[in-house]
Amino acid sequence: MFFVYILRSDTTGNCYIGSTDNILRRFREHSGNQEKATKNKGPWEMIHWEAFPTLSRARMRELYLKTGAGYRWRKNNGLIVLK
Repeated sequence: MFFVYILRSDTTGNCYIGSTDNILRRFREHSGNQEKATKNKGPWEMIHWEAFPTLSRARMRELYLKTGAGYRWRKNNGLIVLK
């Protein structure tokens, strides 16, 4: 099983989108400042996740969520908070 997840920084309000085969481990890595892209930008809250049977499907969804259409999907589903 593979996962796509969206984290939101409690500090900045920015989101991080990623994929993994072990969602709990990855969340601990982000929260523990072990991930370069999210280091010192937390604390992080997991606001959304989805499960997929294959890595290729998870990566396709991750890439979609990072596009303009994916941004609109996140906004329409209440995952983006505009300040």
